[in-house]
Amino acid sequence: MSVPAGIDADRGPPMAIPLAHFLAGFAFLLAGAALGVLGVVGLAPGLSGPAHVHLLLVGWVCLTILGAMTQFVPVWSGVELHSRRLALAQLALVGGGVAGFAGLLLSGRLDLLPVAGAAMLAGFWTFVYNVGRTLSRAGDFDTTERHFALALGYVLLVTTLGFALALDFVRPTLAPAGLVRSQVVAAHATLAVFGVVLTTVVGALYQLATMFTQTEIRGADATLRRVEEWAYPPGVVALAAGRLVGAERVARIGALLALAGLLAFAAVLARKLWETRVERTPMLSRYAVVAAAVPAWALAALPSWLSRPADPATTFGHPAVGHLLAAGAVGFVLLGTLYHVVPFVVWVRRYSDRVGLEPVPMIDDLYDDRLAAADFWLTLGGVGLILVGEVGGVEAALFVGGALATLGFAVFAANLTGVVVRHGPESLRIGALGGSAASGEAADDPDEQFP
Repeated sequence: MSVPAGIDADRGPPMAIPLAHFLAGFAFLLAGAALGVLGVVGLAPGLSGPAHVHLLLVGWVCLTILGAMTQFVPVWSGVELHSRRLALAQLALVGGGVAGFAGLLLSGRLDLLPVAGAAMLAGFWTFVYNVGRTLSRAGDFDTTERHFALALGYVLLVTTLGFALALDFVRPTLAPAGLVRSQVVAAHATLAVFGVVLTTVVGALYQLATMFTQTEIRGADATLRRVEEWAYPPGVVALAAGRLVGAERVARIGALLALAGLLAFAAVLARKLWETRVERTPMLSRYAVVAAAVPAWALAALPSWLSRPADPATTFGHPAVGHLLAAGAVGFVLLGTLYHVVPFVVWVRRYSDRVGLEPVPMIDDLYDDRLAAADFWLTLGGVGLILVGEVGGVEAALFVGGALATLGFAVFAANLTGVVVRHGPESLRIGALGGSAASGEAADDPDEQFP
């Protein structure tokens, strides 16, 4: 897989910034997956359920999104990143905050949750400011940029509700405001998964799926995309608002709109994968899982969301298929995307200025194909067994599936970490990466710039 035409990598920040986000995310992925396995056999301490969710959703998924958007908003939009210092600050605040938050949940020190919550809030708001200032210089937004701008707005809402929930553990704040904690949790989770995460995923895949299948959005694809853009965002807002105040009718309308939008997007993705004639890669193989998982989850969620859309038990659809959404859709998007993004940022840093002067490897030559195949089947098989365990109530399947998925994640992390170690260890030199591109400040070390 070559560097895509039309992508100006020189617009992005130094490679250490996104790579640091991704590698930190790998650590949270393994910690969260392992904690989930321990929880199945009753060995996880404290409030392991919320800790497991935050390690995976905030520690892995959101940190990966932060790193990817910090890198590719400038690249896709053709503008400079507003500030490198803020990009580093967001990693430290969110990473440190989620690690502390999970540790406090496991140790039972709920009185200190607002401290860790405040760190996460500050980190996410720093990210919104930095990427928002960057995106504001892009001019007329395309589909991807519109989705990213929406995602930034959802981040502000999610983190505000999250901090209120953490504060409520120490000093009751929700009940005096007339809010029910379980409903606030449901709204918070709805905005996090369907707002921040899936909006970012959908926006990015409109670019990535066409770019790497060498296809275009045309004809029926354009109609489906319009359906998604008009139905999904208001659906997410209505679903979250209805759950926040317990208004079932509003939540039901939001659920139907959100499902219609996701099904339209899944159809576009499936059509692009069907039309492509390029060689299969780890990215496209994992996107194929997503194209199947999204409609399967949506059809399973429909009856629950029609009958009980505001019930906290159906926040992610049918209670037995939550992993189909979290792992089958969101997880495989990140696994597939990172199989290109990590080698890409290393390749640009190490090899792009040598093209035409000496033989250089292709981007896909940087990782081990056998390990990529192994982690794909381990993860897919593990998630499949988890779903069998959840639907059938088979605890052994949950344990074995969790163990297999965790092993798959470990192989994935080792494969991509190996790319950095073998081909670009210098890419992790943070050095003096502070400075604001907008203000013309550059890194002190010129070697830390893009070639």
